Order: sequence, then structure tokens, then C-alpha cells
Amino acid sequence: MLCFINGGSVHRAGQYWEQQAEAFLLKQGLSLVARNFLTQLGEIDLIMRDESRLIFVEVRYRRRSRFTSAAGSVTQQKQKRLEKCAKLFRKQHQKWSDLPCRFDVIAYDEDSQVPNAIWLCAVFESTDW
Repeated sequence: MLCFINGGSVHRAGQYWEQQAEAFLLKQGLSLVARNFLTQLGEIDLIMRDESRLIFVEVRYRRRSRFTSAAGSVTQQKQKRLEKCAKLFRKQHQKWSDLPCRFDVIAYDEDSQVPNAIWLCAVFESTDW
């Protein structure tokens, strides 16, 4: 079990799980486009691509999923922020703007003995393209 406490721990834990998710997705045959795309509106953890589309990935980790699972913690408000960030990414990076895209979640719940990646594809779709 990983335990992250005190100063900077949330950031370090986030980086760790994002690295795990990236390695997992690379093994699944996706290619990395960008990581930690930061805007004033928020951040996209990973931007990947497969043969035909751009994939915006939110990585979620929950130490305890008593109230909600890692996957369940991606609220509608978070989805809206991700959509806006994705739209900005596509605007700033024209070479990707014509590719269809989807939004995936990689979730890790530490309640289990060994937290495995749960890959939820096309968790939500943007209505604002």
C-alpha cells in the first residue's frame, strides 16, 4: 500500500498514479501526445491517441472509496472543465483539431489489495465541438 502524507503528498501521489496510467495505456497500444496540459480552466492529465482519435484521459485515485469510487469522482462539473481544456488544446494544436476524440478515465481504488487500473473508455462525450 502506498501512503502519501504531509507537504506535497497529494501532488506526488497524483504524479505516481498518472505515471502508472501512462505506462498502462502505452502497453495497450496508445501513443502519448501530451501530459499535464495545464490551462487557467484546469488540467488534462494525459492526452493519448490511437490510430484514429485523440483521447483525453483523467486519472483518478481514491485511497478509500467509502463514499464514492475513483471513477465515480469525475463529476459533471469536472467533465465540463475537461471539455473546455480539450477544446483549448485542439485550438492551440491545429494538427490534432480534425481528429475525433473521446474522454476516458483511468481509475485506481486502493481499497483492494493491489490497485489495478480500471480503464473506462468514452466515459462522456463532448457536446461542444
